[in-house]
Amino acid sequence: MPDDVIKYASESQGLISGVALPEDDGPDILSLRPERLSDYVGQEEIVETLRIAIQAATQRNEPMDHVLFHGPPGLGKTTLAHIIANEMQGNLTVTSGPALEKGGDLVGILTHLDAGDILFIDEIHRTPKAVEEFMYPAMEDFAIDFIFDKGVHARSHRYRLNRFTLVGATTRVGLLSAPLRDRFVIFRSLDFYNHDDLVQIAMRSAELLNVEIDTPGAVELAKRSRGTPRIVNRLLKRVRDFSQVKADGVITQATVEGALELEGVDKKGLTDLDRRYLKTIIEFYTGGPVGIEAIAATLQEESDTLVDIVEPYLLKIGFVLRTSSGRKASEAAYRHLGFRIQGKLFS
Repeated sequence: MPDDVIKYASESQGLISGVALPEDDGPDILSLRPERLSDYVGQEEIVETLRIAIQAATQRNEPMDHVLFHGPPGLGKTTLAHIIANEMQGNLTVTSGPALEKGGDLVGILTHLDAGDILFIDEIHRTPKAVEEFMYPAMEDFAIDFIFDKGVHARSHRYRLNRFTLVGATTRVGLLSAPLRDRFVIFRSLDFYNHDDLVQIAMRSAELLNVEIDTPGAVELAKRSRGTPRIVNRLLKRVRDFSQVKADGVITQATVEGALELEGVDKKGLTDLDRRYLKTIIEFYTGGPVGIEAIAATLQEESDTLVDIVEPYLLKIGFVLRTSSGRKASEAAYRHLGFRIQGKLFS
């Protein structure tokens, strides 16, 4: 993983990090990832779209069309790429936009793909422009063009690739160039999960981890997981440790509340960074509107961290409003944090 990606992860507060952390690569967490569409919980429309596309491609005995997933971190973009590879019975090659520093990096990967393989590029919007140029003919014509020599002796050679499927994932679809975006045939947005799906995911993960959890415990875990399966699994792992040491090993509503109070995760799933973000708007900028760069400077955080990781959930639950003048804290945010607004104290 490139240094800038590692830096990005370290800046973004454990539980709500925008990239996979080392704990996500542990064997117990990796085992929680569904391997087939039939095991995937939530995102029904996307699952049905993929099921039809996979079945059609299989019947025609050809690779699946290129796919682009976009949405906040942790909603299952990487998991869906693994599922596509499993369903299509192809090998999966995983990389990321920042890791492809030169055109040769991408060319080396493409030339080693067999027919029907899947190439997954995470954070594809961060791919350098020079590298992106190689994707256009590779996606459309399954070929890449080489230029030999220079000046009057320059000549071009087209190298034919095996037919493959490119699966891209991005949290910032607006930063994708139009030529690259238009070359994806299947273009789907992943949204935050509803409460019932998160409860089901918590129960399924607990069973796979061989941890006993009751229904109220799963419900409480789902409430604090920010609508994100990745965070459900991270919280479950921390609650498991707490219940093993402080309780009888059974995860109940009380053990979830006790464990997550230590982690600084409140009933709405807000972390310390979320609360500092909201308090900055309310206390320093009288509730807003205020620009994101000003908030980032006050918090001493990267603005990309706030835009990609913190804001999506706060916007979803209505705690932050984005206006043409900047960000504003809503009345719901005042109420949740116990601040006074228009002479009225919320607590």
